[in-house]
Amino acid sequence: MRNLIALLAGLLFGLGLIVSGMANPAKVQGFLDLAGYWDPSLALVMAGAIGVATPLFWLARRRSQTVLTHEPMQLPANTTIDRKLLLGSAAFGIGWGLAGICPGPALVAIALGKHSVLPFLLAMLAGMLIHTRLQR
Repeated sequence: MRNLIALLAGLLFGLGLIVSGMANPAKVQGFLDLAGYWDPSLALVMAGAIGVATPLFWLARRRSQTVLTHEPMQLPANTTIDRKLLLGSAAFGIGWGLAGICPGPALVAIALGKHSVLPFLLAMLAGMLIHTRLQR
């Protein structure tokens, strides 16, 4: 049951990325190009996502177990904004701006046969490997 729920959630998320245009690097770069031909449509996507997620996270914080699988609720407990978080966020944002894509949409794009995201995925995996080695 847990795997089925994860599959359905992933498919819904992927479909949302496709419909919103987030899996299209040109669309994302158009959103980030404030000085050129700015495309504000992704701001509406983000506002909609925040509007849906905020009350659900508020409700989830008040639960001790998940609704469908009745497993213990696992939400982040750390609310500290530290150097590690800021540097990671900056690296993510710079990468998103340069490539026009982030990990979720990249996986959707590769599944759709858009091989142009392969260098991004390989660089992402290399970065994850380097991070894992440095953490040891």
